Amino acid sequence: MAIDVSKQSGAESLRKTRTYGKFRCHNPSCMGRLEPKPGDKLVKCPVCKSEFRVAWIRPDFPRIRGPVWDVNKKLAQEAVAKREGK
Repeated sequence: MAIDVSKQSGAESLRKTRTYGKFRCHNPSCMGRLEPKPGDKLVKCPVCKSEFRVAWIRPDFPRIRGPVWDVNKKLAQEAVAKREGK
């Protein structure tokens, strides 16, 4: 039986779809795609307006450190007020 060398494993096929320099918004109702410019310390989601702190592992490889609490808290309070009709 011959071995098919062109066949890829699941991990090998997923490697082609991976995007470096981008990540998803951590707001569960949004999940928008974020692409910070190299060296940015903050990134704002264009969809839900949530703001996140960014850490750089390499000059081309960002990671989310966490939310900017005062911005996200203000957005949440506005959404609750709008929903309650205030």
